[in-house]
Amino acid sequence: MKKILIVNICKEKLHYYEFVKPIEEILRINGFNYFIRNYEDIKNNDLRKCSKIIICGTSLFDNYFIKDIKTFKWLLGFEKPVLGICGGMQIIGLIFGGKLKKKKEIGFYNENFIKNFLGFFGEKEVYHLHNYYVGFNNMTDFEVFSESKVSQAVKHKSKNIYGVLFHPEVRNVEVIINFVK
Repeated sequence: MKKILIVNICKEKLHYYEFVKPIEEILRINGFNYFIRNYEDIKNNDLRKCSKIIICGTSLFDNYFIKDIKTFKWLLGFEKPVLGICGGMQIIGLIFGGKLKKKKEIGFYNENFIKNFLGFFGEKEVYHLHNYYVGFNNMTDFEVFSESKVSQAVKHKSKNIYGVLFHPEVRNVEVIINFVK
């Protein structure tokens, strides 16, 4: 049976409980099979045996994954669905040629989803916790689904690669469930 690969990008061990454990709980409660790997420990066999991947976010000051961005080159040729959350979306953007920009956003914001994105449409309240973002509005390979100046939800035009800058594990669990289904 195929499983969902949850990718932990947290360098700090305690951050796992805030950013990875909630994703694990959402999948467990909803009856999905999964396994977790630290991004530095992903092997080709992990990529083969998973059916989908969720790349979790991390805390504001835990950005070590940016220094290790080449570790994620496998995303370029990966053909299975991927959802990047916050830092995971930043990884997707950087791997596909985007530039990292600084903008701190913390708290609940209303975002307008101009097209259906994993069940989201119209104005939704989402939780932000980030220092950086990637300017997907300038990337021709991605479609942007939100109206804000900073892209909150994107999808690669020819691959099943999705990204959200907000944290759906906090308030918008249905985004994760819709992705996994």
